[in-house]
Order: sequence, then C-alpha cells, then structure tokens
Amino acid sequence: MLKRTVPAVALVATAVLAGCGSDDTAKEPRTTPSSSESRGSTDASASAGSSAPAADGPACAYTPDGSDPGAELPPATATRTADVAATLSLATPDPVDLALTLHAGTAPCTVNSFAHLAGSGYFDKTECHRLTTEGIFVLQCGDPTGTGMGTPGYSFDDELAGSETYPAGTLAMANAGPNTNGSQFFIVYADTQLPPSYTVFGTVDPAGVAAVSAIAEKGTDSGQSDGAPKDAVEITSVKIR
Repeated sequence: MLKRTVPAVALVATAVLAGCGSDDTAKEPRTTPSSSESRGSTDASASAGSSAPAADGPACAYTPDGSDPGAELPPATATRTADVAATLSLATPDPVDLALTLHAGTAPCTVNSFAHLAGSGYFDKTECHRLTTEGIFVLQCGDPTGTGMGTPGYSFDDELAGSETYPAGTLAMANAGPNTNGSQFFIVYADTQLPPSYTVFGTVDPAGVAAVSAIAEKGTDSGQSDGAPKDAVEITSVKIR
C-alpha cells in the first residue's frame, strides 16, 4: 500500500480505496476506500490456481500472483464453517493481545487463508504500516514489506453480501480492487462509512478496540491523518484457537 507512505484513506489495497495517495508503482498498494468512495460489491467466484477441493467443505480458489513462485497456497477446502477464536498479539509501547472472532460461516475462504498465513508465521514480526484518523478510522496490517503493496504470493475472491457495514470492532480485508484479497487486513476502531467492497471476516473484542483507539490517539509519524502509526505497531503473533 505505501512505501511507508500510506494511501489516502483507501485502506487495504491502496488503489482500490479511493483517496489513497501512494507512490507510482507497477502494483497498486492494498488499502481502504475513502469515505467518499463508493464501489459496488462483487460476488465471490471461483478462480484457477488451487488444487481440487475435497467434497466435505466449501471450495476455495487461491490464484498465484507471480510475486512469489514458491508461495504455499492455503488448502483448497475450508474446513472451518463456524466462528473461530484467535489472538492477535501486538508489540507497542504497551503490548496488547486482541481477542478476535473469525466468521468462517460467512467468509470461509478468507478465514481459511488468514488461518493458513497465521499458522505459517507469515504475520509474525510485521508492522501495521497504516493508520487513518480522519474520514475512516482503521489500522491496516498484514504486509511484511511494510509498503502496502505486499502479497502472500496469491490472491482470492471477495466474500461479500453487498450489505456490509464497518462499525468499530470490524475486521476486514484490504484490497486493490474486486477479488484481489491477499494478506492485508484492517481493524476498524471507530464507526466508519465505507462501501460494501471489503470482505468482513471477523470482529475484535471491545478491549482490543480500545487498545487500537489508544494507538490512534497518538496519531501518525508524519502528523497527517493517513500514515504509519507514530509509535511502531508490530504483530508478534497470530494464534488460531
């Protein structure tokens, strides 16, 4: 999403969200949309790139994006179909554990990917590279490159109903346009108006929302409303329970 330069309120895949000011690069950073942007929803659809799914769970298609030929794709079958508990541990001046509830019932392939990346340690020791404090209120994480443009080596489709809302405590995927999900996600720490273009795959507990709000109160490292958090925020681990 940004090379430590955050897109203007387009969260999650910088280009997809409007208002994201990112560097000119061949790839669009993952970001969240600006509060004024309005995008239509897209139905999740199958795409090529993953092995044949088993018959006992929802089929998921993960497509290699060419950024990492050695990337391991998540299982082609999502075995979790109900809420899943997880813990997202952040290292800040005051380390904190966020209790997550992952909604595998409504976003099985997204949760399947998130659990796969968490289990491989993909998120460990990566910084949450973007904070927005005006228009939309989110902390964006999940990019080991810290640029807002990193991917896990594959992409997958949106899981949208078209009626998504983004109140405080929402956990959603950042993207660079329809059906371009990868590893970047955002935590909403105050009610935010966004078009239903970002897959919601979980919630953060109230104590976790308060912790992220405290991070946001310190602002960004540049003093702008969109940028890296003033105090570095690093994911130490994500554990699926």
